[in-house]
Amino acid sequence: MRFAFKTSPQDTTWTDMLAVWKVADDIELFESGWTFDHFYPIFSDSTGPCMEGWITLTALAQATTRLRMGTLVTGIHYRHPAILANMATTLDIVSGGRLELGIGAGWNEEESGAYGIELGTPGQRSDRFEEACEVIVGLLTQETTTFKGRYYQLSEARNEPKPVQRPHPPICVGGSGEKRTLRTAARFAQHWNFVGGTPEEFARKRDILHQHCEDLGRDPTEILLSSHVRFAGDAKATAEQAAALAEVGADLGIVYLPPPLDPGVLEPLATALREL
Repeated sequence: MRFAFKTSPQDTTWTDMLAVWKVADDIELFESGWTFDHFYPIFSDSTGPCMEGWITLTALAQATTRLRMGTLVTGIHYRHPAILANMATTLDIVSGGRLELGIGAGWNEEESGAYGIELGTPGQRSDRFEEACEVIVGLLTQETTTFKGRYYQLSEARNEPKPVQRPHPPICVGGSGEKRTLRTAARFAQHWNFVGGTPEEFARKRDILHQHCEDLGRDPTEILLSSHVRFAGDAKATAEQAAALAEVGADLGIVYLPPPLDPGVLEPLATALREL
């Protein structure tokens, strides 16, 4: 199993977040670092502090040299996919080809409603997400993109220069919706992220993803499988969680580091993970 870490930019400071990434950049075990893309804190006090994900990720790209990086994940309704494709291209260039493009259908009703951003029904979100993936791939890979969908319309749209990574930065689809999200992942993703849960639940979702791959004629081994792994202060317990997920096929364990962020936990955590 390979390993990464995640620092959500909520309920923390930029100084603390930066310190964790700088230390992690020197610990080879961690191949990538991740943030999230929300405007309100989630699963905590939503009135608390929350920094914007793509701005922090861009700054972290300049503060590191080795780590791959991405958002887990960007709700596609937050930004027009043509804008997001331009952002992703630029960050891939700025980071020297280290971007992982994490995207999902979106779910947070509180922040979407507060900002007047239309979220839509689950079916509408899924339709919009699939259209957006097609738009993004087109803009990242083609000289011009014309697209006429229900949600997005492009006419000979350009996105230059192209990303460093070819044909494009790996697309990581986050989400576990069995009928639509996992099918969209089977169609477009190079990486699928399981938000977290039991090994049995991971295995069930994996099997559904692989069935969608079979239906679409896609080789399932082309898709990296990852899962969040919760760190609650006990490095050994975290390693045991990761080991259980590895046994059912998870390729990458993304260790979620809750606030307060402390770079001092990284080396003991890495030591426990190396012993798997």
